[in-house]
Amino acid sequence: MVPRRRFTGHANVELTALKAIEDYQNEFRFHFPNEHRPAGRPVKTTPLTPVLASEGAEFTVVNGWERVEYIKPSPDFRCTHTFRFDEAFDLVAVEIANIRDNVGLTEVCGFNRFEMTGTGVHNFLDRMMCGRVPRRQGRVGLGYLLNHHGMMKSEATIANLPDGRVWYGSAAASEYHDMDWLRQHIRPGEDVHIRSLTNDHTILVLAGPRSRDVMREVSRADWSKEAFPWLSVSSCFIGIAPAVVMSVSFSGELAYEIHVPNSQLYAAYLALAKAGESHGMKLFGARAVDSMRLEKGYLHWKADILTEFDPFETGLERFVKMDKDDFIGKSFLAARTAKAITKKLVTLEVVCTHAPAHGGASVMQEGNVAGTVTSGDWGHRVGKNLAYAFVKPHLAGPGTSMKVDVLGDLVSAQVIEMSPYDPAHERMRA
Repeated sequence: MVPRRRFTGHANVELTALKAIEDYQNEFRFHFPNEHRPAGRPVKTTPLTPVLASEGAEFTVVNGWERVEYIKPSPDFRCTHTFRFDEAFDLVAVEIANIRDNVGLTEVCGFNRFEMTGTGVHNFLDRMMCGRVPRRQGRVGLGYLLNHHGMMKSEATIANLPDGRVWYGSAAASEYHDMDWLRQHIRPGEDVHIRSLTNDHTILVLAGPRSRDVMREVSRADWSKEAFPWLSVSSCFIGIAPAVVMSVSFSGELAYEIHVPNSQLYAAYLALAKAGESHGMKLFGARAVDSMRLEKGYLHWKADILTEFDPFETGLERFVKMDKDDFIGKSFLAARTAKAITKKLVTLEVVCTHAPAHGGASVMQEGNVAGTVTSGDWGHRVGKNLAYAFVKPHLAGPGTSMKVDVLGDLVSAQVIEMSPYDPAHERMRA
Protein backbone atom coordinates (compact mmCIF):
# COMPACT_ATOMS: atom_id res chain seq x y z
CA MET A 1 0.00 0.00 0.00
CA VAL A 2 1.04 3.63 -0.51
CA PRO A 3 -0.52 5.73 2.29
CA ARG A 4 -0.41 9.43 1.50
CA ARG A 5 0.76 10.46 4.98
CA ARG A 6 3.86 8.30 4.61
CA PHE A 7 4.63 8.72 0.91
CA THR A 8 3.57 12.41 0.52
CA GLY A 9 1.74 14.10 -2.31
CA HIS A 10 2.42 11.65 -5.13
CA ALA A 11 0.50 8.87 -3.36
CA ASN A 12 -2.79 9.28 -5.22
CA VAL A 13 -5.48 6.64 -5.78
CA GLU A 14 -4.10 5.62 -9.18
CA LEU A 15 -0.58 5.02 -7.87
CA THR A 16 -1.86 3.19 -4.80
CA ALA A 17 -3.91 0.86 -7.02
CA LEU A 18 -0.90 0.04 -9.21
CA LYS A 19 1.34 -0.65 -6.21
CA ALA A 20 -1.34 -2.75 -4.49
CA ILE A 21 -1.64 -4.97 -7.58
CA GLU A 22 2.16 -5.24 -7.81
CA ASP A 23 2.45 -6.19 -4.12
CA TYR A 24 -0.20 -8.87 -4.52
CA GLN A 25 1.60 -10.27 -7.56
CA ASN A 26 4.81 -10.51 -5.49
CA GLU A 27 3.17 -11.66 -2.27
CA PHE A 28 5.34 -14.77 -1.93
CA ARG A 29 8.62 -13.27 -3.22
CA PHE A 30 11.46 -11.77 -1.25
CA HIS A 31 12.12 -8.09 -1.86
CA PHE A 32 15.82 -7.92 -2.67
CA PRO A 33 18.22 -5.09 -1.83
CA ASN A 34 18.39 -2.56 -4.69
CA GLU A 35 15.25 -4.04 -6.26
CA HIS A 36 13.07 -1.20 -7.51
CA ARG A 37 9.80 -2.55 -8.80
CA PRO A 38 8.34 -0.84 -11.86
CA ALA A 39 4.67 -0.15 -11.07
CA GLY A 40 3.85 3.53 -10.90
CA ARG A 41 7.22 4.67 -12.23
CA PRO A 42 8.30 7.24 -12.97
CA VAL A 43 6.13 9.41 -10.76
CA LYS A 44 8.53 12.22 -9.77
CA THR A 45 11.21 13.43 -12.16
CA THR A 46 13.29 16.54 -12.89
CA PRO A 47 14.30 18.12 -16.21
CA LEU A 48 17.52 16.09 -15.95
CA THR A 49 15.93 12.65 -15.65
CA PRO A 50 15.85 11.94 -19.43
CA VAL A 51 19.24 13.60 -19.85
CA LEU A 52 20.85 11.36 -17.24
CA ALA A 53 19.05 8.32 -18.65
CA SER A 54 20.65 9.06 -22.02
CA GLU A 55 24.03 9.08 -20.24
CA GLY A 56 23.41 5.52 -19.00
CA ALA A 57 21.92 6.20 -15.58
CA GLU A 58 20.13 3.40 -13.76
CA PHE A 59 17.64 4.84 -11.28
CA THR A 60 16.59 4.07 -7.74
CA VAL A 61 13.45 5.53 -6.12
CA VAL A 62 13.59 7.93 -3.15
CA ASN A 63 10.19 9.12 -1.90
CA GLY A 64 8.87 8.72 -5.44
CA TRP A 65 11.77 10.58 -7.07
CA GLU A 66 13.87 8.90 -9.76
CA ARG A 67 17.42 9.28 -8.45
CA VAL A 68 20.60 8.06 -10.20
CA GLU A 69 21.80 4.78 -8.68
CA TYR A 70 24.84 4.10 -10.89
CA ILE A 71 25.95 4.58 -14.49
CA LYS A 72 25.54 1.54 -16.74
CA PRO A 73 28.35 0.59 -19.16
CA SER A 74 25.81 -0.32 -21.87
CA PRO A 75 22.03 0.02 -22.40
CA ASP A 76 21.42 -3.71 -21.88
CA PHE A 77 23.36 -3.94 -18.59
CA ARG A 78 21.30 -5.49 -15.79
CA CYS A 79 22.03 -6.50 -12.20
CA THR A 80 20.92 -9.82 -10.73
CA HIS A 81 18.60 -9.52 -7.75
CA THR A 82 20.66 -10.88 -4.87
CA PHE A 83 21.59 -10.41 -1.23
CA ARG A 84 25.24 -10.64 -2.27
CA PHE A 85 27.38 -7.98 -3.95
CA ASP A 86 26.05 -7.74 -7.51
CA GLU A 87 27.35 -6.87 -10.97
CA ALA A 88 27.33 -3.12 -10.22
CA PHE A 89 30.08 -3.60 -7.61
CA ASP A 90 32.94 -2.82 -10.01
CA LEU A 91 31.03 0.07 -11.63
CA VAL A 92 30.57 1.72 -8.25
CA ALA A 93 34.26 1.19 -7.48
CA VAL A 94 35.20 3.08 -10.66
CA GLU A 95 32.82 5.94 -9.83
CA ILE A 96 34.31 6.29 -6.36
CA ALA A 97 37.90 6.13 -7.62
CA ASN A 98 37.18 9.00 -9.99
CA ILE A 99 35.64 11.05 -7.18
CA ARG A 100 38.67 10.35 -5.01
CA ASP A 101 41.19 11.26 -7.72
CA ASN A 102 39.38 13.80 -9.94
CA VAL A 103 35.78 15.02 -9.70
CA GLY A 104 32.29 13.53 -10.00
CA LEU A 105 28.82 14.96 -10.55
CA THR A 106 25.41 13.63 -9.50
CA GLU A 107 21.86 14.86 -9.10
CA VAL A 108 20.18 14.57 -5.69
CA CYS A 109 16.49 15.18 -6.34
CA GLY A 110 13.77 15.30 -3.72
CA PHE A 111 16.03 16.41 -0.88
CA ASN A 112 13.76 17.95 1.74
CA ARG A 113 14.20 21.73 1.81
CA PHE A 114 12.23 24.26 3.89
CA GLU A 115 12.74 28.01 3.75
CA MET A 116 12.29 29.65 7.15
CA THR A 117 11.79 33.37 7.69
CA GLY A 118 10.85 35.65 10.58
CA THR A 119 12.55 37.26 13.54
CA GLY A 120 12.04 34.20 15.73
CA VAL A 121 13.58 31.54 13.46
CA HIS A 122 16.87 30.96 15.31
CA ASN A 123 15.28 30.94 18.77
CA PHE A 124 12.68 28.50 17.44
CA LEU A 125 15.33 26.20 16.00
CA ASP A 126 17.37 26.45 19.19
CA ARG A 127 14.35 25.09 21.05
CA MET A 128 13.77 22.35 18.48
CA MET A 129 17.38 21.08 18.28
CA CYS A 130 19.53 19.56 21.01
CA GLY A 131 22.75 21.32 19.95
CA ARG A 132 23.97 24.79 19.06
CA VAL A 133 22.19 26.33 16.08
CA PRO A 134 24.41 28.28 13.65
CA ARG A 135 23.31 31.91 13.50
CA ARG A 136 25.96 33.66 11.42
CA GLN A 137 24.99 34.50 7.86
CA GLY A 138 26.91 32.51 5.28
CA ARG A 139 27.44 29.51 7.56
CA VAL A 140 26.00 25.97 7.65
CA GLY A 141 25.62 23.54 10.54
CA LEU A 142 24.31 20.04 11.23
CA GLY A 143 21.88 19.40 14.06
CA TYR A 144 19.48 16.87 15.54
CA LEU A 145 15.89 17.00 16.72
CA LEU A 146 14.65 14.80 19.56
CA ASN A 147 11.15 13.73 20.48
CA HIS A 148 9.63 14.52 23.87
CA HIS A 149 11.20 11.35 25.30
CA GLY A 150 14.73 12.45 24.39
CA MET A 151 15.01 9.96 21.53
CA MET A 152 16.15 10.63 17.96
CA LYS A 153 13.54 12.40 15.83
CA SER A 154 15.32 13.84 12.80
CA GLU A 155 18.57 15.16 11.36
CA ALA A 156 18.78 18.55 9.63
CA THR A 157 21.24 20.87 7.94
CA ILE A 158 20.70 24.53 8.84
CA ALA A 159 22.00 27.04 6.28
CA ASN A 160 22.01 30.79 6.98
CA LEU A 161 21.83 32.42 3.57
CA PRO A 162 23.56 35.79 3.09
CA ASP A 163 20.21 37.58 2.64
CA GLY A 164 18.87 36.44 6.03
CA ARG A 165 16.77 33.47 4.95
CA VAL A 166 17.32 30.15 6.68
CA TRP A 167 17.18 26.84 4.83
CA TYR A 168 16.36 23.64 6.69
CA GLY A 169 17.40 20.50 4.80
CA SER A 170 16.70 16.87 5.67
CA ALA A 171 16.11 13.44 4.15
CA ALA A 172 13.74 13.19 1.19
CA ALA A 173 11.43 10.77 2.98
CA SER A 174 11.01 13.18 5.92
CA GLU A 175 9.11 15.80 3.89
CA TYR A 176 5.78 15.55 5.74
CA HIS A 177 7.32 14.14 8.92
CA ASP A 178 9.56 17.16 9.55
CA MET A 179 7.09 19.81 8.36
CA ASP A 180 4.42 18.50 10.73
CA TRP A 181 6.83 18.36 13.67
CA LEU A 182 8.12 21.88 13.09
CA ARG A 183 4.72 23.49 12.56
CA GLN A 184 3.24 21.75 15.61
CA HIS A 185 5.80 23.52 17.80
CA ILE A 186 5.50 27.11 16.56
CA ARG A 187 4.11 28.99 19.53
CA PRO A 188 1.19 31.42 19.22
CA GLY A 189 2.52 34.81 18.17
CA GLU A 190 5.98 33.43 17.33
CA ASP A 191 7.36 35.12 14.19
CA VAL A 192 8.32 31.95 12.28
CA HIS A 193 7.17 31.12 8.77
CA ILE A 194 7.98 27.90 6.92
CA ARG A 195 7.43 27.07 3.25
CA SER A 196 8.59 24.02 1.35
CA LEU A 197 10.94 24.31 -1.64
CA THR A 198 11.31 20.53 -1.91
CA ASN A 199 9.50 20.15 -5.23
CA ASP A 200 10.88 23.37 -6.74
CA HIS A 201 14.65 22.93 -6.35
CA THR A 202 17.14 20.13 -7.05
CA ILE A 203 20.71 19.61 -5.87
CA LEU A 204 23.68 18.97 -8.13
CA VAL A 205 26.57 17.55 -6.09
CA LEU A 206 30.10 18.18 -7.29
CA ALA A 207 32.63 16.08 -5.35
CA GLY A 208 36.35 15.40 -5.57
CA PRO A 209 39.69 17.24 -5.28
CA ARG A 210 39.19 18.97 -8.64
CA SER A 211 35.67 20.20 -7.87
CA ARG A 212 36.97 23.67 -6.95
CA ASP A 213 38.56 23.93 -10.42
CA VAL A 214 35.19 23.19 -12.03
CA MET A 215 33.44 25.78 -9.85
CA ARG A 216 35.94 28.43 -10.87
CA GLU A 217 35.11 27.84 -14.52
CA VAL A 218 31.32 28.12 -14.12
CA SER A 219 31.03 30.94 -11.59
CA ARG A 220 32.64 34.36 -11.02
CA ALA A 221 32.53 33.92 -7.22
CA ASP A 222 35.68 33.33 -5.17
CA TRP A 223 35.85 29.60 -4.38
CA SER A 224 39.21 29.65 -2.61
CA LYS A 225 39.52 27.85 0.72
CA GLU A 226 39.98 31.22 2.44
CA ALA A 227 36.90 32.88 0.88
CA PHE A 228 34.60 29.84 0.92
CA PRO A 229 35.74 27.35 3.57
CA TRP A 230 34.00 24.16 4.64
CA LEU A 231 30.47 24.76 5.99
CA SER A 232 29.94 27.95 3.99
CA VAL A 233 26.85 28.92 1.98
CA SER A 234 26.47 31.60 -0.69
CA SER A 235 24.27 32.66 -3.61
CA CYS A 236 25.81 32.79 -7.08
CA PHE A 237 25.26 31.92 -10.72
CA ILE A 238 26.31 28.60 -12.27
CA GLY A 239 26.68 29.72 -15.84
CA ILE A 240 23.43 31.63 -16.27
CA ALA A 241 21.48 29.69 -13.63
CA PRO A 242 20.91 31.18 -10.15
CA ALA A 243 22.04 28.86 -7.37
CA VAL A 244 22.67 28.51 -3.66
CA VAL A 245 25.94 26.68 -3.03
CA MET A 246 26.99 24.97 0.21
CA SER A 247 30.43 23.62 1.04
CA VAL A 248 29.29 20.37 2.65
CA SER A 249 30.20 16.77 1.93
CA PHE A 250 28.51 13.38 2.37
CA SER A 251 31.39 11.71 0.51
CA GLY A 252 34.31 12.85 2.63
CA GLU A 253 35.88 14.61 -0.35
CA LEU A 254 35.97 18.32 -1.15
CA ALA A 255 32.43 18.89 -2.37
CA TYR A 256 29.77 21.45 -3.20
CA GLU A 257 26.00 21.14 -2.97
CA ILE A 258 24.54 23.30 -5.74
CA HIS A 259 20.83 24.05 -5.16
CA VAL A 260 19.16 25.15 -8.40
CA PRO A 261 15.53 25.99 -9.30
CA ASN A 262 14.16 23.20 -11.47
CA SER A 263 13.32 25.66 -14.23
CA GLN A 264 17.06 26.33 -14.73
CA LEU A 265 18.49 22.98 -13.67
CA TYR A 266 19.38 21.93 -17.20
CA ALA A 267 21.27 25.18 -17.80
CA ALA A 268 23.35 24.61 -14.66
CA TYR A 269 24.01 20.99 -15.64
CA LEU A 270 25.24 21.99 -19.11
CA ALA A 271 27.63 24.54 -17.65
CA LEU A 272 29.06 22.04 -15.16
CA ALA A 273 29.30 19.24 -17.73
CA LYS A 274 31.25 21.43 -20.16
CA ALA A 275 33.60 22.76 -17.47
CA GLY A 276 34.18 19.27 -16.09
CA GLU A 277 35.39 17.80 -19.38
CA SER A 278 38.97 19.02 -18.90
CA HIS A 279 39.06 17.83 -15.28
CA GLY A 280 38.07 14.19 -15.78
CA MET A 281 34.57 14.67 -14.39
CA LYS A 282 32.28 11.62 -14.52
CA LEU A 283 28.75 10.98 -13.31
CA PHE A 284 28.14 8.92 -10.18
CA GLY A 285 25.12 7.63 -8.31
CA ALA A 286 23.52 6.84 -4.97
CA ARG A 287 25.32 3.52 -4.48
CA ALA A 288 28.66 5.32 -4.56
CA VAL A 289 27.33 7.83 -2.03
CA ASP A 290 26.18 5.07 0.33
CA SER A 291 29.58 3.38 0.22
CA MET A 292 31.47 6.63 0.84
CA ARG A 293 29.27 7.77 3.73
CA LEU A 294 29.90 4.47 5.58
CA GLU A 295 33.65 5.11 5.25
CA LYS A 296 33.14 8.50 6.89
CA GLY A 297 30.86 7.55 9.77
CA TYR A 298 27.86 9.42 8.32
CA LEU A 299 24.38 8.18 9.17
CA HIS A 300 21.11 7.65 7.30
CA TRP A 301 17.81 8.74 8.81
CA LYS A 302 15.55 5.73 9.52
CA ALA A 303 18.44 3.33 8.90
CA ASP A 304 20.95 4.40 11.57
CA ILE A 305 19.10 7.36 13.11
CA LEU A 306 16.25 5.59 14.88
CA THR A 307 13.59 6.65 17.38
CA GLU A 308 14.50 3.65 19.56
CA PHE A 309 17.82 5.28 20.51
CA ASP A 310 18.97 8.57 22.00
CA PRO A 311 21.84 10.73 20.65
CA PHE A 312 24.37 9.33 23.13
CA GLU A 313 23.62 5.77 22.06
CA THR A 314 23.83 6.89 18.41
CA GLY A 315 27.31 8.37 18.91
CA LEU A 316 26.13 11.96 18.44
CA GLU A 317 27.07 13.35 21.86
CA ARG A 318 29.15 16.12 20.23
CA PHE A 319 25.88 17.52 18.85
CA VAL A 320 24.19 17.68 22.28
CA LYS A 321 24.55 20.76 24.50
CA MET A 322 22.94 20.00 27.84
CA ASP A 323 24.05 23.40 29.19
CA LYS A 324 21.85 25.39 26.79
CA ASP A 325 18.32 26.57 27.56
CA ASP A 326 15.51 24.07 27.33
CA PHE A 327 15.07 22.06 24.13
CA ILE A 328 12.52 19.41 23.24
CA GLY A 329 13.40 16.18 25.02
CA LYS A 330 16.01 17.72 27.34
CA SER A 331 14.47 16.65 30.65
CA PHE A 332 13.92 13.06 29.51
CA LEU A 333 17.41 12.95 28.00
CA ALA A 334 18.91 14.16 31.29
CA ALA A 335 17.06 11.41 33.12
CA ARG A 336 18.27 8.81 30.61
CA THR A 337 21.90 9.92 30.87
CA ALA A 338 21.74 9.38 34.62
CA LYS A 339 21.36 5.69 33.83
CA ALA A 340 23.72 3.43 31.91
CA ILE A 341 23.01 3.31 28.18
CA THR A 342 22.03 -0.08 26.80
CA LYS A 343 23.38 0.16 23.23
CA LYS A 344 26.10 2.03 21.30
CA LEU A 345 26.42 2.54 17.54
CA VAL A 346 29.74 1.28 16.15
CA THR A 347 31.44 0.62 12.82
CA LEU A 348 32.35 -2.99 12.12
CA GLU A 349 34.84 -4.45 9.66
CA VAL A 350 33.20 -7.65 8.45
CA VAL A 351 35.67 -10.31 7.32
CA CYS A 352 34.12 -11.51 4.07
CA THR A 353 33.99 -10.34 0.46
CA HIS A 354 30.89 -11.99 -0.98
CA ALA A 355 28.08 -10.00 0.66
CA PRO A 356 27.38 -7.04 2.92
CA ALA A 357 25.82 -7.31 6.35
CA HIS A 358 22.20 -6.28 5.90
CA GLY A 359 20.11 -4.14 8.21
CA GLY A 360 18.47 -6.28 10.90
CA ALA A 361 21.21 -8.92 10.95
CA SER A 362 22.25 -10.13 14.39
CA VAL A 363 25.62 -9.39 15.96
CA MET A 364 26.79 -12.29 18.14
CA GLN A 365 29.35 -12.56 20.92
CA GLU A 366 30.12 -15.83 22.70
CA GLY A 367 26.91 -17.35 21.41
CA ASN A 368 24.65 -14.54 22.57
CA VAL A 369 22.97 -11.75 20.61
CA ALA A 370 25.01 -8.62 21.30
CA GLY A 371 23.47 -6.19 18.83
CA THR A 372 21.85 -5.51 15.47
CA VAL A 373 23.19 -4.25 12.14
CA THR A 374 21.63 -1.06 10.73
CA SER A 375 23.59 -0.54 7.46
CA GLY A 376 26.28 -2.30 5.49
CA ASP A 377 28.25 -1.93 2.26
CA TRP A 378 31.72 -2.27 0.79
CA GLY A 379 34.06 0.65 1.45
CA HIS A 380 35.94 0.92 -1.83
CA ARG A 381 38.48 3.54 -0.71
CA VAL A 382 39.49 1.60 2.42
CA GLY A 383 39.04 -1.87 0.88
CA LYS A 384 36.87 -3.14 3.72
CA ASN A 385 33.40 -4.65 4.17
CA LEU A 386 31.80 -2.14 6.55
CA ALA A 387 28.68 -2.19 8.70
CA TYR A 388 27.07 -0.07 11.38
CA ALA A 389 25.52 -1.83 14.35
CA PHE A 390 24.04 -1.03 17.74
CA VAL A 391 25.87 -3.25 20.24
CA LYS A 392 26.09 -3.58 24.01
CA PRO A 393 28.24 -0.73 25.37
CA HIS A 394 30.99 -2.94 26.83
CA LEU A 395 31.60 -4.30 23.32
CA ALA A 396 31.84 -0.89 21.62
CA GLY A 397 35.59 -0.36 21.95
CA PRO A 398 37.78 -0.55 18.80
CA GLY A 399 39.37 -3.97 18.46
CA THR A 400 36.47 -5.90 20.01
CA SER A 401 35.81 -9.11 18.08
CA MET A 402 32.38 -10.59 17.42
CA LYS A 403 30.37 -12.41 14.76
CA VAL A 404 27.82 -11.04 12.29
CA ASP A 405 25.09 -13.02 10.59
CA VAL A 406 25.78 -12.70 6.85
CA LEU A 407 23.26 -14.73 4.82
CA GLY A 408 22.93 -17.30 7.58
CA ASP A 409 26.64 -17.72 8.29
CA LEU A 410 28.36 -16.24 11.35
CA VAL A 411 31.24 -14.19 9.95
CA SER A 412 34.05 -12.67 12.01
CA ALA A 413 33.90 -8.91 12.57
CA GLN A 414 35.79 -6.32 14.55
CA VAL A 415 34.88 -2.89 15.88
CA ILE A 416 36.94 -0.17 14.16
CA GLU A 417 37.01 3.62 14.36
CA MET A 418 33.83 5.32 13.13
CA SER A 419 35.57 7.14 10.26
CA PRO A 420 38.16 4.79 8.74
CA TYR A 421 38.67 7.01 5.65
CA ASP A 422 40.50 10.29 6.30
CA PRO A 423 39.53 10.42 10.00
CA ALA A 424 40.95 13.95 10.36
CA HIS A 425 38.56 15.15 7.59
CA GLU A 426 41.40 16.90 5.78
CA ARG A 427 40.21 16.08 2.27
CA MET A 428 36.80 17.71 2.53
CA ARG A 429 38.32 20.77 4.23
CA ALA A 430 41.00 21.15 1.54
